Amino acid sequence: MVSSADMTHVFIAPHPDDVALSCGGLVASLRELGQNVTIVTVFSGSAQGPLSAYQRTALGFGNKTLAPDTVAFRRNNVPADLAVPVGAGGAPAWAADPGRLAVTQELANLQARQFWQRAAWTRNANVSAQETPARPLADSVPGQGSLEAVDLSSAGIAEIRRIEDERYAYMAECAVVWLDLPDAVYRGYEGDDQLLGPVRDDDPAPYEAIRREVLRLEPQMVYAPLAVGNHVDHQLCREAVLGLLDETPGWVMPAPGFVGRVSFYEDFPYAWWGDFRAPAELPSGGLPLPPGVALAARYTDITEQLDRKAAGIRLYESQLPRLFESEQGMLDALAGYHTRVAREGGIDGFAERYWAAMPLQVGRTGPTP
Repeated sequence: MVSSADMTHVFIAPHPDDVALSCGGLVASLRELGQNVTIVTVFSGSAQGPLSAYQRTALGFGNKTLAPDTVAFRRNNVPADLAVPVGAGGAPAWAADPGRLAVTQELANLQARQFWQRAAWTRNANVSAQETPARPLADSVPGQGSLEAVDLSSAGIAEIRRIEDERYAYMAECAVVWLDLPDAVYRGYEGDDQLLGPVRDDDPAPYEAIRREVLRLEPQMVYAPLAVGNHVDHQLCREAVLGLLDETPGWVMPAPGFVGRVSFYEDFPYAWWGDFRAPAELPSGGLPLPPGVALAARYTDITEQLDRKAAGIRLYESQLPRLFESEQGMLDALAGYHTRVAREGGIDGFAERYWAAMPLQVGRTGPTP
């Protein structure tokens, strides 16, 4: 039996930023409970050759290169907030004299050796924040995060978006898996009418790729987009997860049943822009659920997690201007949407809503999920 602390939750994200936007409050709550979270970002890949003006705009980069000024998790790549004047010796005005710094370093080393003299091992002091083999910096210790410097002036859009995704995973203390399938704008969809319209017949859902990762991760819960807003990549992810619900168990090494373990999230900010209330409002008229399965609304109180959700969205710097025009616009949209959802769920504060795929139970008054 799996304890609640050992539960694994897998969130299917069509693109980098979708989980932060739609599920950031629930992700923060789950991590506070010590439960495991993995994000599977499906369409995180790119295409060869230069992008058209529409492709750049649809990906959130417009006609200019809007890239972060830093490289993920390397402190020495963060620029100074203010220009630092350089002294006559070529060093900043606040920098210590190299000779005096060397004397201070030697004294610090001596004190460190004296402190650790009775131990079986010693540590060297580091007063200069300069990396040497004897004194590695924390930023160079392998861990989750990008440790290789990235030249953002020549980095592709997909690479920048993956860096943003990695930063969010680092902040949220969860794992991220990139399937690196090409975004819809790389697969021939041109214009918003096509991008937010029906899926082409020659563009199948990535069912096998998503199924493989979900089974490998062995989650207790899976979350997928409802495709509010009708973006074709969101539709394809939804279709793939609906395929998991409709699987017929095999007689040799059957996969686990997913009914009761899959929930669909409301795609933000599309759900806010369209005043979305229920799956029946989807362009298709609802989800084509397998027989014997129905959706039940589940509300997650994120009142205490709303600030953390906003902090996670801020990490996707390339997308904020396209989606909200400004950071304040993002905060206003978050507050407005989650207040309305909370009110509909009888919660005093802010809430996210999920639609759980549950087995139908036939009672005296009729079928209920």
